[in-house]
Amino acid sequence: MAAIILLISTILFLTVNVNGHWDFALPLRGKKLLALMVVGYAIGVSTLLFQTLTHNPILTPSLLGFDSLYVLLQSLLVFFLGAISFTSINPLAKFTLEIVLMFGASLLLFRLLFSKSSQDLTRLILVGVIFGVLFRSLSALIARLINPDDFVVVQSASYAQFNTVNPQLLGISIFICAISALFIWHWRYQCDVLMLGKSQAINLGINYQRLAFGLLTVIAVLVATATALVGPVTFFGLLVCALTNRIARHMYHSERLILVSLVAMICLVLGQTIFEQLLGMAGVLSVVIELAGGLVFLILIFMTQRR
Repeated sequence: MAAIILLISTILFLTVNVNGHWDFALPLRGKKLLALMVVGYAIGVSTLLFQTLTHNPILTPSLLGFDSLYVLLQSLLVFFLGAISFTSINPLAKFTLEIVLMFGASLLLFRLLFSKSSQDLTRLILVGVIFGVLFRSLSALIARLINPDDFVVVQSASYAQFNTVNPQLLGISIFICAISALFIWHWRYQCDVLMLGKSQAINLGINYQRLAFGLLTVIAVLVATATALVGPVTFFGLLVCALTNRIARHMYHSERLILVSLVAMICLVLGQTIFEQLLGMAGVLSVVIELAGGLVFLILIFMTQRR
């Protein structure tokens, strides 16, 4: 059913309000469609794997400080280069820098706090939260040092923009997601065992340290790719994972990994179709997604407290 809904959403996205200009509209919308699907896959799958690893349905990879680091990087680039030079940076070079920096920082954090002698995920998350607060504070400090024109540029780069994805970045993003999908699909049965808990997984023969580090690495790559492609999205992964857990028939990752990707793609493609073609860009999809995700977050917290 999810695949059928995604197919219908795709057809609507490609055909609504074309008015006969197929040679212009199809290539433009096709590239944007691919970008939305890549982002949906990356955010949905990374959040699902993070929740599997932490055994907590209200956590997202943004707790590790990816979004805050991305905003800090944009602020630093504008501060040192200026708004004009910032907007003229080669998109591919900027995209590569963002991925390398976010992935490198997360890999360093994992190496220092998630070794054979120390496998405390709670401490890792807490340190990530602290770094996130630090990055946000530094971004706020830089915002007070730059002029208003530069501040506007920083603000526009600090929020997710689904309608202005650069087509030059699609190739490398698809390649990264394809490689990650191979590893994730290979680990799907081990992830099922991991849901039983750390002790039970180790007793059943799972190399917990290697699997957890591998999952954290893939999560970091996917989040870095999605964030560098469209900008930070905090609650979208939480929203699609909550919907997936509600409609999934089983908790097996072989089903939920596919389902969460489809649900995320449907939300982005159908949502962008509604806002861009039917409402004439009268609203911003990222704002609605963050609002819905925040409400789902509060609902999950209240449901957990009742239990």
